[in-house]
Amino acid sequence: MLIALDSHPTARIELGELLTVVHVRAANVVKDIRENIRNLVGGRMTHYEALIREAVDGALSELDAQARAKGYDGVIGVKIANPVVVEGGVEVVVYGNAFRVLA
Repeated sequence: MLIALDSHPTARIELGELLTVVHVRAANVVKDIRENIRNLVGGRMTHYEALIREAVDGALSELDAQARAKGYDGVIGVKIANPVVVEGGVEVVVYGNAFRVLA
């Protein structure tokens, strides 16, 4: 469970440790060249949009899996650092506090 709010809307929780995930996805070189040409003439860069979406989704899934692997119920206060298109790929950083629901 990932929650962007700084508090759980319905349950009492115990905060745990800060969890972070860095997720980097490689770009397809051929599509990268096409996007650079598109950058010259204008228009939507759909390859990069999809690449960023996949990187964000992957990072969030990893964050949730990391919390569960450490015995937490989820992560609260989830933040996504600005995804950055780096040479040859996209980098995304996500972080938040792990939590356990109190009975």
